[in-house]
Amino acid sequence: MAKNPTKKSFRLWKLPLYLMAVVLLLVAGLLLFLTVTEYRPPKSENLTLSGTALRTIAPGDSLTLMSWNLGYGALGDNADFFMDGGSGVITADEARLKSNLEGIWQAIESINPDILLAQEIDRPSHRSGDRDQVAWLQQKLEAYTAAFANNYKVAFVPYPWPPLGQVDSGLASFSAFTISRAERIQLPISFSWPVRMANLKRCLLITRLPLEGSGKELVIINLHLEAYDEGEGKAAQTKMLAELLEAEAAQGHYVIAGGDFNQVFSTANAEKYPVLEGNWAAPQIDVSQIGGAWQFLMDEALPSCRLLNQPYQGADKSNFQYYLIDGFIVSDNIQVDYLGTQDLGFVCSDHNPVVLKLTLK
Repeated sequence: MAKNPTKKSFRLWKLPLYLMAVVLLLVAGLLLFLTVTEYRPPKSENLTLSGTALRTIAPGDSLTLMSWNLGYGALGDNADFFMDGGSGVITADEARLKSNLEGIWQAIESINPDILLAQEIDRPSHRSGDRDQVAWLQQKLEAYTAAFANNYKVAFVPYPWPPLGQVDSGLASFSAFTISRAERIQLPISFSWPVRMANLKRCLLITRLPLEGSGKELVIINLHLEAYDEGEGKAAQTKMLAELLEAEAAQGHYVIAGGDFNQVFSTANAEKYPVLEGNWAAPQIDVSQIGGAWQFLMDEALPSCRLLNQPYQGADKSNFQYYLIDGFIVSDNIQVDYLGTQDLGFVCSDHNPVVLKLTLK
């Protein structure tokens, strides 16, 4: 009996519909998974402290702070990254991760800070070899108390290809002085559903250090503000930071906000780091919008960050995109003794650490 060509043609015609239905089911399944597993932090939460710092601090004392975006140990001078115009996703193999972390520790050890503010530090994540970097650094800094706050916690980031996968990352603050309390404060979220589900939930990590012989505290704010929005998110986050700074200073506390602002202070001269055509430009924080007497500190002598649109290793250093986006905001009851960006050649991170030495008046 002859086969019916009409039935065969009908089946072939339906094949694209079947394939489309499968794709739609997969997309719906992924959205459902991301919705169910989405990280939904409260507006504020107290954080668990680990380690036991035995030292205390008092007005008149001097100390050293170090702030560093660690690039989760994977954004060394070999790396480019897809979000910055490069092509890299998983940017370091096991050997390179180990080398970067060794370089990071050597730099921290050489500075020997009393307080370390780390940004982009990973707990077990696919992009950084599933190693708990917070626990690793806590083990190195055994005489310190540490607090960790998530700002990027996604069960599976589905883009690009190959996908970024599971991410558990955030801010960590390490103090050689006693911490009385640590708190995570949620910042305004820059993105809406569905992008929000697989994106960062930026926050402030606030640690409070009691001062001997005084009812005041040294309030340390670790931060990493928005990078990839159109600008509204940065403005909202900066406004919230300003309000918090003013509230703490009004109580007479000693206040320091430090980290990766992803912006440049209007008082800083960034002319040495012009924006090359087509590259991301760091917005400006108008410091006059932050009430009270504050010191806005960025070391203009050296860039604190480099763009990840191409590897730094082997590139023309004279024609590379650099930024001035890491620094500190310090209350006027603190005397600044030294501020300096450490030139590490971006070997183990796409950021250079910034060191602040100060005295509590």
